[in-house]
Amino acid sequence: MHFDHLFKIVLVGDSGVGKSNLLSRFTRNTFTTDEKSTIGVEFATRIVPMVDQKKIKAQIWDTAGQERYRAITNAYYRGALGAMLVYDVTKPNTFENIPRWLRELRDYANRDIVLILVGNKCDLVDQSLRQVTEEQARNLAAEYEFPFIETSAKSGVNVDEGFMQIITTIYENAFLSRAGEGDDASPGTVTVDGSNVARPAK
Repeated sequence: MHFDHLFKIVLVGDSGVGKSNLLSRFTRNTFTTDEKSTIGVEFATRIVPMVDQKKIKAQIWDTAGQERYRAITNAYYRGALGAMLVYDVTKPNTFENIPRWLRELRDYANRDIVLILVGNKCDLVDQSLRQVTEEQARNLAAEYEFPFIETSAKSGVNVDEGFMQIITTIYENAFLSRAGEGDDASPGTVTVDGSNVARPAK
């Protein structure tokens, strides 16, 4: 299928917070309760339209949260234009580790990467399982100056909204704000916040 631009987005966070299910919910609209831990890195794609009818191919990378795979995944941060920092609203330790994941992103990802804090598994909140309050998350997001959203990969709540917020922000920063400006990028690529992003072959 034709697309105009390719955006690489990574999911980061502890093992078990639901990154793989967020990926499958957004790209395939599926959810599984017996998801195995991701080994290394995997990705899936979805093409989404922008307000000006341009089509963005979102390439979503799911990085393993286990310590032993971190040496593998560091290389995959390079070239990422957006990242979801994901924690589980029922597991406070996954929220407390967000600053560590953010430091890793700062070390290996593009300096201008678009970030969003995602509290996953909000479908469990009604079962009195919440351990991280919205206020805590909003305070952390405000401290680092990026947006926050709660999602449920199981029910689908806010999953599209979270991904679209990142994709739209990348697109607006890179293209809409440059409308009318000359394109000095090399043929076949477009520069997005300092990174060359592949344009599809015509």
